[in-house]
Amino acid sequence: MTTVEAQVAALDDLSSSALRERWSALTGTAVPRISPKLLRLALSWELQARSLGGLSRATIRTLDQLGRGETRTTPARPGMRLVREWQGRVHVVTIGEDQVIRWEERSYRSLSEVARAITGTRWSGPAFFGLKKAAAA
Repeated sequence: MTTVEAQVAALDDLSSSALRERWSALTGTAVPRISPKLLRLALSWELQARSLGGLSRATIRTLDQLGRGETRTTPARPGMRLVREWQGRVHVVTIGEDQVIRWEERSYRSLSEVARAITGTRWSGPAFFGLKKAAAA
C-alpha cells in the first residue's frame, strides 16, 4: 500500500474532532460545515491531489465555466476543421491527429495564437473560431 493509500485508509479510524483537526493541519483553512462522512471524502481528495497533482488546468476551467453557467467551450478535437471569415477572407484551421493546430502551412500551439496571427490583436482562440458560446439561460 502506498503512503497516500495508507493515509486515506487511516481516515476511516478518525473521530469527527480528529477529522476536523486533520483538515485544519492539512489545508490551513477553516473546517467546512459538512458531515464527517463528507469531510473524509474531502480529506481523501486533498491528500490524493497534493500527492498526485490534482486537476488539470483545462478541467478546472471547465468546472469553473459550468459552475458560473456563463459560457461553454467545446474542446478542439483531432480531425476538426475550423472555418472563420475575417475581413473578407476565409481562414481554415485544421487540428491534426497529433493535436497540432495548422493554418496556412504553419503549426501553432493554440487557437489563440492563430487568432492573433489572423487579426493582429489578442483574441480568445475558442471564441474567435466559435467554440466558446454563451450558455443558454
